[in-house]
Amino acid sequence: MKVTLDLTDLVARGEITQAEADRLAKFGARDTGSLGSNILLGFGTVAVALGGGFLVQTAQAVIVIGLILFVLGLGLIVNRQTKWALFAQICITIGALGIVGGVSYLSDGNFYVNLALAAGLAVAAFAAPSALLGALAVLQFSLALGAGTAYWHGGYFTWVEDPALTILALAVLAVALTAIAAQLAAAFERVAVIMARTAVLIINLAFLVGSLFGDQLPAWNATIEPWLFSVVWALLLLGVGFWGVRSNRRWVVNAAAIFGAIHFYTQWFEYLGPNPFAILVGGLLLIGFGFALRWLNTRTHQPQAATA
Repeated sequence: MKVTLDLTDLVARGEITQAEADRLAKFGARDTGSLGSNILLGFGTVAVALGGGFLVQTAQAVIVIGLILFVLGLGLIVNRQTKWALFAQICITIGALGIVGGVSYLSDGNFYVNLALAAGLAVAAFAAPSALLGALAVLQFSLALGAGTAYWHGGYFTWVEDPALTILALAVLAVALTAIAAQLAAAFERVAVIMARTAVLIINLAFLVGSLFGDQLPAWNATIEPWLFSVVWALLLLGVGFWGVRSNRRWVVNAAAIFGAIHFYTQWFEYLGPNPFAILVGGLLLIGFGFALRWLNTRTHQPQAATA
């Protein structure tokens, strides 16, 4: 557990002596030096990986470099080399991205390959344990389901090919991860929670796409209309937000509020258009939502009075 202390303030208030503050400051200086060396090694590793990739511009080379870095980072973490924790995380992240990117390119986005890569990232995330790898595993799983992002000449693009399937699969994953998170050790619990939250973010993205374009279900020869996505999304946001308030889950409440605002404004301007009246009223409503969310966060996280 890491704790941040203001040593000068503690000495001034008489909570600790100057000798104790000097002793604690030495530990901080040692950790700061270790952090600096980790950062320098991390930047050097990134430069070496990029240079090697540009010199040998093949997917196979990227996979090999990624594999070397991944094994190095995983080895440091498994052997509990805490002094090299940041460097290990940098290595394992760059390595995972190299392996996943190279294999996906060679397989031409094959569904089963992407699914296997997602499973591999999930296993590595809990082995490390690394919440970042857990998030990457969920993102890779969503890629297998047909979701993704892209950048092209100053434009950012997001797509979800099968919103209904993506929502269903990731909802099951998020619920399962949330259910087992409390049963895990602290480090593994964090990985499961971050994975569940990543799934929730992508679910909302899928709802956004579905609320605008609907979805086609060729297997059942059916079509889901955009309005149905809009209604279900709104009801789920209200229900999940209420559950978050009752169970004192701040992230859930904030996520529901933010995506609720996104949903509201998406439909607002979709039907009213970008006219001055719509922009003025929309802005006033956004200010109101902001104050309401602040009040809710303050009210639900007030310190409880101690009882005998």
